[in-house]
Amino acid sequence: MLPPDVTELLKHSAVFSHLDATALTALERELVWFCLPGGRPLFKTGEPADALYLLKSGSLGVFDSPTQRIQQIAVGDSVGEISLIGSERRNRTVRALRDSELLRLDRAAFEALVGRHPQAMLGVARVAIERLLRRDRDEIEPDKPRTFALLPLDANVPARALAMQLGQALETYGSCAVIDAEQGAGRSSDWFAERESQLRFVIYLDTGSDPLWRQRCLRQADVLLLPTQAAQAARPWPETIPGLAVLARHRPMHLILLHAGHQPSLGAARRWRAQFSELPPDHLQHHHIGYQADIARLARLVSGHARGLVLAGGGARGLAHLGALRALREAGHVFDAVGGTSIGAIIGAGVASEWELGAMTEVFRRAFVEDRPLSDWTLPLIALTRGRHATRMLRGAFGALDIEDLPLPYFCISTCLSGGGMTVRRHGPLWLWLRASCAIPGVLPPVLHQGRVYVDGALVNNLPTDVMSNSGIAHITAVDIRADIALLTTAEEYSTPPWWRLLLQRHQDIRRPGLVSTLVRAAMVNSEGPSEHRRDRADLLLTPPLEHVGMLAWKDWQRAIEAGYAHTLEILERQARTGAIQEPVRDL
Repeated sequence: MLPPDVTELLKHSAVFSHLDATALTALERELVWFCLPGGRPLFKTGEPADALYLLKSGSLGVFDSPTQRIQQIAVGDSVGEISLIGSERRNRTVRALRDSELLRLDRAAFEALVGRHPQAMLGVARVAIERLLRRDRDEIEPDKPRTFALLPLDANVPARALAMQLGQALETYGSCAVIDAEQGAGRSSDWFAERESQLRFVIYLDTGSDPLWRQRCLRQADVLLLPTQAAQAARPWPETIPGLAVLARHRPMHLILLHAGHQPSLGAARRWRAQFSELPPDHLQHHHIGYQADIARLARLVSGHARGLVLAGGGARGLAHLGALRALREAGHVFDAVGGTSIGAIIGAGVASEWELGAMTEVFRRAFVEDRPLSDWTLPLIALTRGRHATRMLRGAFGALDIEDLPLPYFCISTCLSGGGMTVRRHGPLWLWLRASCAIPGVLPPVLHQGRVYVDGALVNNLPTDVMSNSGIAHITAVDIRADIALLTTAEEYSTPPWWRLLLQRHQDIRRPGLVSTLVRAAMVNSEGPSEHRRDRADLLLTPPLEHVGMLAWKDWQRAIEAGYAHTLEILERQARTGAIQEPVRDL
């Protein structure tokens, strides 16, 4: 027999919500209800594709490899639609992330249903096509977590206070309850499933007094939250020991580092992340928590409501980012994650460091305008400059910070010329990977690191909104340097004239592209085509008009900033008038 709430589940599912009452009744007769324990596979790559599954309770993960989870299936979602239309073999593995209940619809039963109720094909086909299109565009569907297990390392962690504050922050996006060992003791699986169906979020809180309850928290959760006091000596979590780790590693894990002050302790994230060395680096996210605003950001990040900022490269024109940031901050916009390329990566690192905007503007004015990081010209055996000034500038601005030390999640893009192409850096020395991200080939020497060669990320991805989106960020604001940077000339030449002819032509109106301009422009050509698609992935796209600012005209820094500010104000005011823009997020 099917449970009594199946009809409501079908009415709200993407694949069957369009069916009338008669078709829904016929569908229910074809469904098979079963349970799948956490960690067990529903099906594996290469197995016959012969059924669709609808998730009634629990959580499923879609895996591209034994450890690489690419999608989470939430309650009410389906998996396997393509198999009902024509696929013969599964091309992904799907595994229960926690104890789950599912409804199975076999291919033969579906075909019989379609014969009597043809409209049943519409929803299945629509969802299948949408997923195929996302796959072709290399898009990852965002997670929709509902349940969280808050598993502190030890009794020194104020776990209950953290759970209550996090629950209050999650209430912004739906109802939330905290369930501890006292409330959950002796309860059946049905009791937990009923609570989860009534609430948008549930936080299962362990305070360390009952090992069996901790196991229950682990089995019930879509996401694992692992808080600890950052200043303590790092040691392993119980969930990292053999046996428990098998169940834990298939779900998102968030390391929560609690700090006595607002600024994270240098090296704390690296020390604690080392305790999870058996996991892929991207499987574990970490968060620095000092003030209430940090908990509000944590709530947005773990629940799928975070807002990200992406900043493009573009030489001196990239200083327009500072003006755009000024307008966005005046409008109350808050960002939970930051990423960028080249100068966008450098300015983005200041945002992720939570620098005050006036101080950040002064730091970059001195760095780019006064210190002139591209002024150490040399014999061009590798590049036109030595790169020492640029390196000194970055080390002076960011010191010994690791990317992991930044208060906000951050990444920067570089290009590996030793194979692999685009490189996304979320860990390691900040100054080093900023230096790689802005290493314009021929202008700055490449970064040579561990036998590999890294150069400017603009070669492959100048506006990495795709990287931000695939990190699970719900709303993306992108600032693109889209001014016309085509190199134009009035000369008709196939080789450079001799010096005496150039001297005679110095008073004539003949324009030739300079060496540095040619190299900078060439570095951005390859990423232009894909950038059109990446612009489409931004929810708020800002493209300041910057034709009046040269790519290396650092002396025009004020004009670039003002252009970014005026353009952003214009876009925000226009969208506010039309109601097209979402309300900015303000920390609680």
